[in-house]
Order: sequence, then C-alpha cells, then structure tokens
Amino acid sequence: MLCDITPVILTFNEAANLERALVPLWWARDIVVVDSFSTDGTTTIAECHPSVRLIQRSFDTHTKQWTFAVERTEIETTWILALDADYVLTPDFVEELRSVKDDGVIAAYRASFQYCIDGISLRSSLYPPVPVLFRRGHGHYVQDGHTQRLSVAGRIGMLKAKIRHDDRKPLSDWLLSQDRYMRLEAEHLASQDWSDLAFPDKVRRLPPLAPFLAFAYCYFGKCIFLDGRRGLYYALQRLLAEALLALRLIEIRRDGRK
Repeated sequence: MLCDITPVILTFNEAANLERALVPLWWARDIVVVDSFSTDGTTTIAECHPSVRLIQRSFDTHTKQWTFAVERTEIETTWILALDADYVLTPDFVEELRSVKDDGVIAAYRASFQYCIDGISLRSSLYPPVPVLFRRGHGHYVQDGHTQRLSVAGRIGMLKAKIRHDDRKPLSDWLLSQDRYMRLEAEHLASQDWSDLAFPDKVRRLPPLAPFLAFAYCYFGKCIFLDGRRGLYYALQRLLAEALLALRLIEIRRDGRK
C-alpha cells in the first residue's frame, strides 16, 4: 500500500524537526510540504529531498492550511498521510502501512503516539489518538478549538504501531505556540454552553482547578514520575499550558466577552 500514499506535512520554522520527519518517508514517491514562509532553514531541508514538493502559502488558520494542503496540491494517490513536522514514523509503523489492505470499507485510520522529551519516549502522555491516514476525498478539516480536526466520511480503523511525537524546538518556541493555541481554545470554550461541554472541558472552565489537576493526572495518574526529569518536564508543560488557558478565560470574562 505504500506506493498509494502521499505524506503531507505543514511547516513553519521547523528546522529542528523536519529532517527527522522526512527520513522515515524514504518510501514515498511524492511528499507534499506546505510551508508558511519559514524564516529558518526549513525550506532548505525540504529542498534537499528529491521526493518533496515544497509549496508556500501564507498561514491563516490550521483548517484552511490543511484544506489547501490535501485538496489543492494535485495529490494523485488514493491515500493521504497527514503528519505534523514533529511526527517521526517508526520502522514498525512503516511496516504496518505496507501491510494495510485497502478493502474499500475503511475510510481512515487513527494512530497513537509515543510522546518524547529530548528524544526519549515517555511511558504515557495526554496526547490522544488521531486520524492520520485517510482516503482522499473522504475527509475534510474543521476548526476545533485551537486546532483542526479531521472529519471522516466512513469507518475509521486503528493502527497498532505508534508514531513518535518528538518536538526538538526550543522552549521559547513552545511557549509562544501554546499562548497562541490557548487564546483560541479559550475563545472556543467560552463560547460553548455549559451543558454542551464534556466533563474535561467543564473542568477547564474552572481556572483555579485545571492546571493543578492536569499536573496531578499527568505526573501521578499516568505514572510519568517514573520517567524522571523528562516526566516532570512534560507534567510541568501541561500545567503551564492549562495555566495559560485559565488566564485567557479570566481575561475574556474581565472584558465582558462571556
């Protein structure tokens, strides 16, 4: 099945990650990289790979960028593999892609992730499984809070092998992106009726609780305290992300927008 898959990657200043994402895609005849006019070495890395088609488009929203990437870049294969620039395929994952049978019934496949800190996998994380492999024309992107979500028309299967989520960008870059994400997430949560929220999002609407619960659930509930300093680092990241969300929610209420 590998020959009938086109990997698609969105980038903006991903020089710290892109090479590691591209190397395991050696099997792909066509790799679409849609770049938002990076100012680091991202485009140079992409252009060094003969299979990469580099297309630049100004970023507006994740949904519109992904829609452009999968619908307007002349992809010809039946299947699309949608990847972030910090996703690294393992040999087991590539082998599973090779063995997947196209039965005409499954429209997409979800994958789980091994979350990495400093290149080392944690035993667990809060990162959920998401659809990454889908039949062209059977999925479209919708905005969901701070990011996009792939809506699939048809049955969704589950891949056994995991993808490594291995972001090596500096902490300062992570802080900037999280502030941007949580501003959007706060607007989304504040606009929803309380009765329509799932229980985790109801907790997130209570600013004093969510950051500390996120830390406790990660560090103790997910047992990543056993991963030493890397586990502590990840749990503190989640605490800080939820604290940014809490501050944005307080700001929205202060300004009378909810």
